[in-house]
Amino acid sequence: MVRFENVGMRYGSGPEVLRDVSFLLAQGSFTFLTGLSGAGKTTLLKLICLAEPPSRGLITLFGEELATARRGELPALRRRIGVVFQDFPLLSHLSAYDNVALPLRLAGKREADYHRDVRELLSWVGLGDRMTSKPATLSGGEQQRVAIARAVVARPDLLIADEPTGNVDPEMGAKLIRLFAELNRLGTTVLIATHDRMLVEETRGREIRLVEGQVMEMRQTAARSA
Repeated sequence: MVRFENVGMRYGSGPEVLRDVSFLLAQGSFTFLTGLSGAGKTTLLKLICLAEPPSRGLITLFGEELATARRGELPALRRRIGVVFQDFPLLSHLSAYDNVALPLRLAGKREADYHRDVRELLSWVGLGDRMTSKPATLSGGEQQRVAIARAVVARPDLLIADEPTGNVDPEMGAKLIRLFAELNRLGTTVLIATHDRMLVEETRGREIRLVEGQVMEMRQTAARSA
């Protein structure tokens, strides 16, 4: 699904943020990306979702080596990825419902086919009564939950999330992880960047730990909580 081979990344002429990073995400895997602030987690996620090109090394995504992929092939690859970043860039002129439904509309789906799914998903993330609200009227945590719902509504092949439980209470955080786990059970490969050690230890999967831009540990985590 995702392969990094000796990947390095620097911004401009600055020092490398990532150095000789190599790992493999197997199809259908559930993985945590951990490390202190500044370790390079967000940069690594941006490389996977094609927001940035690497400075060196090889990245393979869905069997396509990105260095040799044609520019016209990249949008199709991006559409297979659900992304949740910490700044959750929602469209300010759209309601919570319309923000979540946007990927389905862009894919040409009819509202009659997805209306119920969008409403149920917003209710699952605790926003059943805020469906018509614009982002400016939502709290940071509520906006983040809308962004998560938007990222998963189309059941992407790959879901990457940067601190998805960072702005929610523990109960909602556990509920969101159950949502990711269910998506994973249905076949989506999941990669979650987090500082939450309890979350990592209580959820079955794999952990990739970054230290100062390098992969220092890869291990299996504990049993997924019910």
